[in-house]
Amino acid sequence: MKPYAERAACAVLVGATGAFGTAITRRLLDAGLGVIAVARSTDSLQALTASQPGVKACVADIGSDAAIAAIAAAIDKPVRMLVHGPGVAVAGGILTAPTESMVEAVNIKVGGLLRLVRAADEHLAAGSRIVAIGGHYGLEPTAYAAAAGVANAALLNVVRQLSLAYGPRGITAHTVVPGPADTDRLRRVAATRAEQRACSTDEVLDEMRAESSLGILSTPEQIAWAVTLLLAPEADAMTGSSLMLDAGRRRGLP
Repeated sequence: MKPYAERAACAVLVGATGAFGTAITRRLLDAGLGVIAVARSTDSLQALTASQPGVKACVADIGSDAAIAAIAAAIDKPVRMLVHGPGVAVAGGILTAPTESMVEAVNIKVGGLLRLVRAADEHLAAGSRIVAIGGHYGLEPTAYAAAAGVANAALLNVVRQLSLAYGPRGITAHTVVPGPADTDRLRRVAATRAEQRACSTDEVLDEMRAESSLGILSTPEQIAWAVTLLLAPEADAMTGSSLMLDAGRRRGLP
């Protein structure tokens, strides 16, 4: 695998050290792109760069405007794709979630995407992609994940606005919408919910699977596939789109 310095174009990935980010990083590297991995944790970034020679670390808190300068300073070649995939805390339902958790979730999801785009703007060109990872709760609200639902609903709107703003430059914007994904983080959430309800973690996970028409959870590899699918030149005709990978959880129209 070529090191980052030898790759002609790059992708900038926020949330690179999580389960989704790790899978997306591998796919982007296989596609021939250098990857600038953005995360708050120096240790996790060091572990990622040690295992993947095509990755360049950028320590930044996407929840702060200071991230704009930090990410801009790390970009040293044309940007083929921006991927914004940070997670937000599970803070409870709409009647109990602290109001500050809602504000923070919107800051991370929406504010973070805008900071990423502004940091990379001068390096974007026709054919570049802006991709946000936004969970299906933004389209299908649930009683137990209010902050994620509100933030992801706002994210969908912002991606559509970016598609309008960048369309004249031939730059497209997309949201990839997974359902609950089979990750360590989801299992921790399921364990907490199981403890609250005095049932087993497996019971909670089975209920989550049953919410989908396919009876499955999404996987990080499926999400990574969808992200890199957008690199195809045929995707030039698609923008403002929402790619649903929720295993059939969405019930509403459109």
